[in-house]
Amino acid sequence: MSACPRSGCDGRIDEDGFCDACGLEAPQAGLGPATSSTGFSAPTSVSWSTPVSASSSRPARGSTRSASRNLLGRGVIDVPNVPRRDPREAVLTDPQVPENKRFCSACGAKVGRGHDGEPGRVEGFCPQCGHRFSFTPKLCTGELVHEQYEVLGCLAHGGLGWIYLAADHRVADRWVVLKGLLDTGDADAMAAAIAETKFLAQVEHPSIVRIYNFVEHRGTGYIVMEYVGGTSIKDLVKQRREQGEPTACLPITQAIAYTLEILPALGHLHASGLVYCDFKPDNAIQVEDQLKLIDLGAVRHCADSDSPIYGTAGYQAPEIGKQLPSPVSDVYTVGRALAVMTFPFDFHHAYRDTLPPADEVPLLAEFESFHRLLLRATHPDPGRRFGSAEEMRDQLDGVFREVAATLDGQPRTRVSTEFTPERRTFGVRGRPALTDIAAALPVPRVDLTDPGTAFLATLAETGPQALVAELSDAPVQGVEIKLRLARAQIDAGDPGAARKTINTAKLAPGDWRGEWYRGIAALADGKPHQARQSFEAVYDLVPGETAPKLAIAACAEAADEAGDADRYYRTVWRADRTFISAAFGLARAMLDKGNRAEAVDVLESVPETSSHYLAAQLAAIRARTASTGLSEEDLVTAGERLSRLELDEYRRAQASRDLLRAALDWVGTNTNGGGGTVLGCRLREQDLRKGLETWYLRLARQATGRLERIALVDEANRVRPRTWF
Repeated sequence: MSACPRSGCDGRIDEDGFCDACGLEAPQAGLGPATSSTGFSAPTSVSWSTPVSASSSRPARGSTRSASRNLLGRGVIDVPNVPRRDPREAVLTDPQVPENKRFCSACGAKVGRGHDGEPGRVEGFCPQCGHRFSFTPKLCTGELVHEQYEVLGCLAHGGLGWIYLAADHRVADRWVVLKGLLDTGDADAMAAAIAETKFLAQVEHPSIVRIYNFVEHRGTGYIVMEYVGGTSIKDLVKQRREQGEPTACLPITQAIAYTLEILPALGHLHASGLVYCDFKPDNAIQVEDQLKLIDLGAVRHCADSDSPIYGTAGYQAPEIGKQLPSPVSDVYTVGRALAVMTFPFDFHHAYRDTLPPADEVPLLAEFESFHRLLLRATHPDPGRRFGSAEEMRDQLDGVFREVAATLDGQPRTRVSTEFTPERRTFGVRGRPALTDIAAALPVPRVDLTDPGTAFLATLAETGPQALVAELSDAPVQGVEIKLRLARAQIDAGDPGAARKTINTAKLAPGDWRGEWYRGIAALADGKPHQARQSFEAVYDLVPGETAPKLAIAACAEAADEAGDADRYYRTVWRADRTFISAAFGLARAMLDKGNRAEAVDVLESVPETSSHYLAAQLAAIRARTASTGLSEEDLVTAGERLSRLELDEYRRAQASRDLLRAALDWVGTNTNGGGGTVLGCRLREQDLRKGLETWYLRLARQATGRLERIALVDEANRVRPRTWF
């Protein structure tokens, strides 16, 4: 073994190309696991021949989004294209299996290794179990296989054998790949290849490599598959490391974009009763603006308890060996692969079955939603992972948009499949009451498959008390009825009854909706700390959703935890400008810290399409003219903005009065005044007093009560400039 080349590390590089001390992959070319530029790389396979018990996967709830194709960046980011390679350039000039990759296919012992200066044998018998091994290519350039496929050379060596490039003379000389067996005496490998072909030939998905045929030639079986002439994700990572920092990984948004393409492909396999088993960055190839899932050698039926199980250490779910591979074990491999793509860590040894803590990985500390998503996808308990590839994809899409918005400041609005929009906006007129927050937060969408949904559709819009009575007598008492009843009880001011109702609902494992309503009930009961615990639990389960982060922000503000309120309100507003409550909440947090400029920017970013646009603009004007640090430029700018707003007469009079009052106070502390004008008044005491008198009298004319009118006239008289008679 050679020494680790990283500065400060005294470890040694093991046979798989990873350091036995720091656990990271060797940055130099040639020290990592052998792979070809086409991406047909070998899994480090572990096989169990003993039958194991099946693992039942928990179905996902509610999500029905289609897995439509799109460009890799999904309209959110730009992923660099990878040019399509001329397949002839990928042919190996001297195909050999490196000695450190030679293992007995029967017992896993090292074979074909050199010693005493002599190279290892490429053919022979395992000294441990006597099984025959052979690492030499079985096909020669120009050889015709099955009277159809002309061999052009070797592309790579894989876990089940050599991979060859060939031309299909019966189908327009198209390029194909022949995947042979590494060891023709291995009955398990032959059976796996045959089984692979039988059911994978029927699998068609734009992100899965096509299997065309299975042929035998001179006693050896070959799978005929589509040639994908791009670059594997693993090789893309290696290219970045060769160009700069040895521990560099993919940009987080690019890695997520790749994963969002892979998950629908895995979901397609799962829907067909298959599991992939061995996903990792080696097994996905980008070509131009598409991603392809390759190397289907480990794919198996979910209920297959006889075939050998293939996987890769560091990626494979910890329950494999005790349970059969399942869709949720595939979810685990995707989560592990996504982590490996985005930050360096010792996933072979120190963190083989866990993730490093956020305080060791700045990326995880910066992107909390991403961290929570990885934690759920790679949870050691299969029942606590995402229940399906589609469920993970839906949440990852939300995380993707949030991360992209954080990096470039551009919002990426997303329609949630799990929550409704905000029921109303809270905190427009100042710090909101907890009951107002409880009544305003989004609610989970109704599960259309629930037997009580039809009854809910017949309910008339009535008050909460009447709704409680109607729901209590519903003919069907399913989960949806219980949750709607709990919500009505909260709205009726009885959070205690709501908690009891939630406790009687027969929620499925992993159904977070009960916890959401417990949080709403705690808010209505005036307990923000307790509410936050519930919302944090929901955030763990649906990290791509905006609603839990908004709820946590509101709880933090209510508990005077200013830092958390700022962070979560900021996260929500940066990603999605439809959550107007977050804008007002973030502005309050900024003003509490004395950051007027940012508070103004946030309020002015409320879109014109919002019904609270004018309220936000008026709040921005008030924030801009707060007494601390007020300048002439602030006053003039505020006046210009107020003049452009389309306001009714009463609101215009109120806002103009407040602005001129702030200007008069400013002039009082700046005796020289200023050269600018505000609402047509020069920044001189006499001009401002005349303006204020005018606006007070306008307010008096619109007053509805006699006493209010008298008070406004008196104020106009007090503020008017002194005159000589």
